[in-house]
Amino acid sequence: MTKGTTSRGERGHHSHRLCKRCGKRSFHTRLRRCASCAYPNPSMRRYHWSVQAIRRRTTGAGRMRYLKKVERRAGNNFREGTVAKYQGQKKE
Repeated sequence: MTKGTTSRGERGHHSHRLCKRCGKRSFHTRLRRCASCAYPNPSMRRYHWSVQAIRRRTTGAGRMRYLKKVERRAGNNFREGTVAKYQGQKKE
């Protein structure tokens, strides 16, 4: 087989496709394993030699739609459905 331009045309297959869990194009089609997050393994793939990769997908990297309200609710002992008592008018 020729080493040059003719062999460049035989690169039309994809070994990796999109992963369900992390959304990256790292899911190996034949091995059925994500190179980035190790899906379908239940625990996420993370190594301390790549601290930046851990930081990229840690808590707080996204919108935190639920977690950002928890601290405020914890200050009220997770009360729900109550109305604050009337404390009278403020005196200045």
